[in-house]
Amino acid sequence: MVFISSITPKSSLGLWALKRPTSSDTSYLSKLNCYERGLLKVPYIHLKVNKPNITKSRGVTMELSITQPDDWHLHLRDGDLLETVISHSASHFGRAIVMPNLKPPVTTTAAAVAYRDSILKVLPPNSDFTPLMTLYLTDTTSPKEIKLARESGAVYAVKLYPAGATTNSQEGVTDLFGKCLPVIEEMIKHDMPLLVHGEVTSHEIDIFDREKVFIDTVLGPLVTRFPQLKVVMEHVTTADAVRFVESCKEGSVAATVTPQHLILNRNSLFQGGLQPHNYCLPVLKRETHRQAIVSAVTSGSKRFFLGTDSAPHEKQRKESSCGCAGIYNAPVALSLYAKVFEEAGALDKLEAFTSFNGPDFYGLPRNTSKIKMTKTPWKVPITYSYASGEIVPMFAGGTLDWLVS
Repeated sequence: MVFISSITPKSSLGLWALKRPTSSDTSYLSKLNCYERGLLKVPYIHLKVNKPNITKSRGVTMELSITQPDDWHLHLRDGDLLETVISHSASHFGRAIVMPNLKPPVTTTAAAVAYRDSILKVLPPNSDFTPLMTLYLTDTTSPKEIKLARESGAVYAVKLYPAGATTNSQEGVTDLFGKCLPVIEEMIKHDMPLLVHGEVTSHEIDIFDREKVFIDTVLGPLVTRFPQLKVVMEHVTTADAVRFVESCKEGSVAATVTPQHLILNRNSLFQGGLQPHNYCLPVLKRETHRQAIVSAVTSGSKRFFLGTDSAPHEKQRKESSCGCAGIYNAPVALSLYAKVFEEAGALDKLEAFTSFNGPDFYGLPRNTSKIKMTKTPWKVPITYSYASGEIVPMFAGGTLDWLVS
């Protein structure tokens, strides 16, 4: 529920100040509507409106207290890069589904456990962050490996990369229906979700159409053939993906959504010149698709949940003649999600998207700790330095409105 005091006008400042409502005060809700109509219907968010510092602002400071979110799609890399980026995710999120597309890829349970241990070793002191590991599906993955993965207690899903679809996906699947059906059947047996990078890789298919073609030729037939299989369509980018997920049985098919696909459209790749730090895969799409995704996630649907797809690359590898795909958004993701929900008048639905829908789909308990977000402008660093170079974050040098504390 929401904890909101009643409000009284401060005519000399043109502001609203707060006081505790009494049993006879029946008008405080309507007065609150005059202040901020979109924040009145908050079923889960603890909202405080504090008296402003009138020497700096004539507005008010909003504070959200929400259940600690999880990140259901995260790239942490390894080595020096892992050590640099882990603190950004660990400070904001309780858990994360960690992607397995390293070099070499994480194709076995033993490799997944070793990768998890390397992550735990570089966590900040006193961090409770929990990495949830995944296996990289190949044409030769065995059903036995799925059984081992489930029994390990460390592996929570299997990732399908169509071969050549994105970073380090060369060893991905070339023929899902011809080579991977025994593995799919074993996954159903062990209630192991399949996480899908939903794009075909044929050069004959326009890059902006590859998600839709994948749905029509691969994902749709897969879900029809195996209705018991739990599927997450990762980082959806189109209205076609939204319609597909919404057409499936709730609890069987869901989708993660990134901040970049909620904030940016394909114009962001070219405005003011080529923008390599806005290049990701799946590539940004038309504005109509962005709007469809925003409508879906801010509707309150349980089928969509947070997955940043935060993907760090060294600056020179992004700003090169053949730049890498991936946007590093871990430091700014929660700020951007809050921006999207606020602009949609749906802050009351933010917590479910960030903190409830993901664990509910995976059958895991929700986090019990809280984080706070304040409506406080802050400037995003231009770069983050590490031993081998620099990483440029999303919105580098820009100012964002919501600050995670």
